Amino acid sequence: MNTILLDKLNGISTSRPPIWLMRQAGRVLPEYRKVRAIAKDFKSFVKNPDLASEVTVQPVDILGVDAAIVFSDILVIPEAMGLDYEMIEAKGPSFPKVIESLGDIQSLVCEREIIQERLDYVYQAIAQSKTKLNDRVPLIGFAGAPWTIMAYMIEGQGSKTFSKAKKWLYKDSKAAHLLLQKITDATIHYLEGQIAAGAQIIQLFDSWAGVLDARMYREFCIPYLEQIEKTLSVPSIIFA
Repeated sequence: MNTILLDKLNGISTSRPPIWLMRQAGRVLPEYRKVRAIAKDFKSFVKNPDLASEVTVQPVDILGVDAAIVFSDILVIPEAMGLDYEMIEAKGPSFPKVIESLGDIQSLVCEREIIQERLDYVYQAIAQSKTKLNDRVPLIGFAGAPWTIMAYMIEGQGSKTFSKAKKWLYKDSKAAHLLLQKITDATIHYLEGQIAAGAQIIQLFDSWAGVLDARMYREFCIPYLEQIEKTLSVPSIIFA
């Protein structure tokens, strides 16, 4: 196996930096676009383990990168918790319903059995990817960081400022912490399943960390990232 990324994460000196693609397998690749055209829509693509595993392995076969990252999306977590989303072409994610009240938060599910059952298609994609990789390179699993997931669940779509989500942090921090904890619990269960399925590294995407100042990040991000980190039995990467 090419272990350069694992070596780097374990503090072992390497001859060069490891190289891998961050997400979505490689949308610039014509081979990816050919497979993407088979699926009815993006969510159908994500939920098809055969197709997801095929594009997971493509960058390894075509570009010779040092790791594969499973094809999925960070928004599978809110969907598994009970908040559905849509992926609109050329626009991005959209939530028909958003979190607006404490009752909405309390209705979300985060139990291990439910989360892992609803996200079994990701585990199948990981297992199939492992088989196709045949130990050539390690396989990265991933999830969205709690704050980034919360931002989408409240805002309902992408935003430059995520002002609605940030307002919760200032005006109802208790409810915000409750929501962040439920997302954290669901994410821990989700990642446990990814590791059991064969993920050898976990990457957490805190895509919207930059909209918070240092004080807010320390209060609303770091404690939940630390909770997740402490449960992981494999090396990890936080991308903020």
